[in-house]
Amino acid sequence: ADRLTLRHLLSHRSGLERYEFKPEFARDLVADPDRVWEPTDLLAYVLDDEPLFAPGEGFAYSDTNYILVGLLVEQVTGSTLYAEVQRRLLEPLELDGVVPAVSRTVPGLVQGHAGERDPLGLPDRVIDAEGRFCINPQFEWAGGGFATTGGDLARWARALYSGDVLDEQMRAQMLDAKDAPELGRGVGYGLGAIVWTTELGPAWGHSGFFPGYLTEVRFWPEHGVAVAAQVNTSDFRAVPRPLGALCEELLVATLAARER
Repeated sequence: ADRLTLRHLLSHRSGLERYEFKPEFARDLVADPDRVWEPTDLLAYVLDDEPLFAPGEGFAYSDTNYILVGLLVEQVTGSTLYAEVQRRLLEPLELDGVVPAVSRTVPGLVQGHAGERDPLGLPDRVIDAEGRFCINPQFEWAGGGFATTGGDLARWARALYSGDVLDEQMRAQMLDAKDAPELGRGVGYGLGAIVWTTELGPAWGHSGFFPGYLTEVRFWPEHGVAVAAQVNTSDFRAVPRPLGALCEELLVATLAARER
């Protein structure tokens, strides 16, 4: 712990395991769907395990990193993470379609399908007849504890990667990507950001997974276009083509429309 830095956490080079895929966590999550999780509850699942590697000596994506970042935000600001995100980002950018997922009932959430091989063992239909999620998504917190419309997700990406959310120096640090083979050949990871090399130029963004849902958001700086794609299944076999490819198709269509 005394060697970990904020940069290690944001770049997923801390060596910390993924608490969310620990069998014990999945068991407890399903067994008590109404449980309200504290960040320290989540950290407890990996607290006594050996790290995957020494800080800075490898890459392993892990939501555990973001849980620690959230705790740091609250310690530094003296406020809650959700309040800071709302005050600093969502309100100024008028992203009304982004809401915290803090209970089993998320307003406006469409039914999601987890498929037959969900890593957490959830049923295919993740929302029950009463409109409640089959587990409490509140546990995600700093690791992805928001629901959003596709439009506001794309607007957020444009603001983050080309707007006033970050100054130029901070943006450069965020996009200073190192090789992340876990994410694919030629794919890099910076500070909370994936960097792709595509036929249409470099793209910056992130992929998302939650039982019942898959998300992809990409911003192409050479074209000034952000594209977000969301589907209500997390069963990769049910998606006809990767969402990254769909984002590229949407970019091509957007550029063609510009020329008309």
